[in-house]
Amino acid sequence: MELKDIRKEIDSVDDQLLALFLKRMELVEQVSEAKKHEHTPVYDPSRERLILEKVHQAAGPKQEKAAHQLFKTLMELSKAQQSASMKHSSELTDILQKMCNEEQKLFPASGRIACSGIEGSHAQSAAEHLFPRGDLMHVDGFAAVFRAIKAGLCQYGVVPIENSNSGSVRAVYELLRQEKAYIARSIRLSVRQMLLARPGVALSDIHTVYSHEQALNQCSEFLSSLGKVDIVPCTSTAHAAKRASESKDPGVAAIASEVCAKLYGLRVLCDTIQNHDNNETRFLCISKEPVLFAGANRISLMLSCANRPGALYEMIAKISATGVNMCKLESAPISGSNFTYRFFMDLEGSLHQEGVMALLDDLQRSSETFTFLGNYTECAG
Repeated sequence: MELKDIRKEIDSVDDQLLALFLKRMELVEQVSEAKKHEHTPVYDPSRERLILEKVHQAAGPKQEKAAHQLFKTLMELSKAQQSASMKHSSELTDILQKMCNEEQKLFPASGRIACSGIEGSHAQSAAEHLFPRGDLMHVDGFAAVFRAIKAGLCQYGVVPIENSNSGSVRAVYELLRQEKAYIARSIRLSVRQMLLARPGVALSDIHTVYSHEQALNQCSEFLSSLGKVDIVPCTSTAHAAKRASESKDPGVAAIASEVCAKLYGLRVLCDTIQNHDNNETRFLCISKEPVLFAGANRISLMLSCANRPGALYEMIAKISATGVNMCKLESAPISGSNFTYRFFMDLEGSLHQEGVMALLDDLQRSSETFTFLGNYTECAG
């Protein structure tokens, strides 16, 4: 048989498959109506196992894996449609629905804002971009930002969450989970790291460098080129600059911004010392309560799933079946539990988007642990 004739037969089979698929989804809609009436859950694991067993036997060894994948996808599509149709009520869906009902049109330009570090920190720069008329309150460390908003001292807080080169700030993710804070907005800022020292000091005089751990990682290649220098982590780059300016030892330098050089009377000894030119840091604006602003298009969450083959795939398949794009997936070990992981996910979508609220509810029901972090807009500074 010639290729064109084979393709013609494939087209005919595809037409039949599509017609059968549409018929199956019509029946799925009837199933969801019956389950609503009988108060039956969407997920029926025993029925799924039965279907897959029949598929394996019918497909035979040669096509068993491919047939398994096909029917798993069909079942995920079916469950996504059922979840969207049934609209379960839960604590999470109540929160999400309240966010939608109380959606605010404009993001505020002012307010009391907590940010980590002291005058001149990168978090301050992010806060000033987000809140042009904000009343900033500097606190010592990320945990203090969360405590400030939890205690009602500030309406919002600003903390770093990720750098384009040195990765995520895991401590902030953990605080988001522990303190049950929510993301209201995020912003990406271009970060330019510099080596600062007191006036008149030469590069060869430097024996100690202060900076924040993330900044030190971002400039690791430059630091290696200095040879034997002591590296001292600080709570922020601004703290590092302040300590260098107050030190009586001229051999102490700091990695920080040009703003810090001006603030603390230091000189830029080496300009643009980060490993990569495209050095961006992403900052989160966090709040005590979940809040939704018009135009929100990014959803963040954390979850953990069973430690078995296919468990993570099943979560991702639910997202794919809803037509939502996952723009970030990162794992982190769960402390106190060997070789188990928590996953950080960012999705492109809105709570107003059809099927998204049902998807989040389904993910929560299917996960061992689940934390919804917010639906928000990400902007560039």
